[in-house]
Amino acid sequence: MFTRHSSIAHAAYHDLLRSLRDDAVSDIRGTPTRVERNNRTYWYDTYRVGSDVKKHYLGEDCEELRGRLEQHKTLKAQQEDRRRNRARLVRLLRAEGFLGLDAATGSLLSAMATSGVFRLGGTIVGTHAFRLYEGELGVRFDMDMTAHTDDIDIASFSRLSLVLEDTASPSLKDVFRDFDFMAQPSLTAGRTWRWKQTRGDTLIEFLTPSFGEDEDVRELPALGVDAQGLHHLNYLIAEPINAAVTYRSGVLVQIPQPERYAIHKLIVADRRRPGENALKAEKDRRQAAFLVEVLAQDRPDELNDAYEDALSRGPKWRSRIEASLDRMPKTQRLLQELQD
Repeated sequence: MFTRHSSIAHAAYHDLLRSLRDDAVSDIRGTPTRVERNNRTYWYDTYRVGSDVKKHYLGEDCEELRGRLEQHKTLKAQQEDRRRNRARLVRLLRAEGFLGLDAATGSLLSAMATSGVFRLGGTIVGTHAFRLYEGELGVRFDMDMTAHTDDIDIASFSRLSLVLEDTASPSLKDVFRDFDFMAQPSLTAGRTWRWKQTRGDTLIEFLTPSFGEDEDVRELPALGVDAQGLHHLNYLIAEPINAAVTYRSGVLVQIPQPERYAIHKLIVADRRRPGENALKAEKDRRQAAFLVEVLAQDRPDELNDAYEDALSRGPKWRSRIEASLDRMPKTQRLLQELQD
């Protein structure tokens, strides 16, 4: 059984998130411009630097973004007031017992957000993403499921990274140098997708969906890094959502939809190799079970849609999900009840 944060904390989190989204369009330097690519519409801040025309990616077209773009001048004038209010909201959330993320992780994610990682399609996956569902769902977490991890996993679609025609600035290599990260060797010569902090144990990995037989290393041009291809990842990071990191006055990041995260963890748990990854597989199942319990009560339709989507993707997907659920009778029953 899970417990909820107070209604005050839940409202404060969503006020913080709303303010961070407002700030995302308050620094427009030129004219908001729509661009059509591959049957999708994207918004850019188009401005001149000398004789050059620059395009700063703002996001994919949606009603919410259009509304903010229409009032970006007003939002810019209110920027400092919003920052002070966000700092107050962060203090309130901590007083309410919000778990959030540690300061070291918060400062690193803040630097990555400033460089444009999340604006340009980067999505936090893994336990750090799971911890951020605390605010999205308004529930308290069992510490065993959110045990501290030094790994930060960032996933993105290589096709999206290519089509955006914008790049992280400052570059991630500069950001990582400032935080004392060193590139780690990989099996693919000349390709780097992992960085390790020299004064700590933090490891940053970049991932991207693999649609072929091999899980090869691919380029993420917008982020200026390479990424390890993984099967099933396309399902996880489709249509990600924003989340607020409770660090200083808040940091805007992207995480997967909680429904997709829950079902994806069932797949990942079965993919783990026996023996050395047994504890990680158990953690995967615990996170999935917790989210399914919450979502079956709060968002049953969304959870069922995510479950049906995964099952529809073929026998390999179904067999991995079923293998995990065979070890999770309560979770299996909750998902079956959604379909009755």
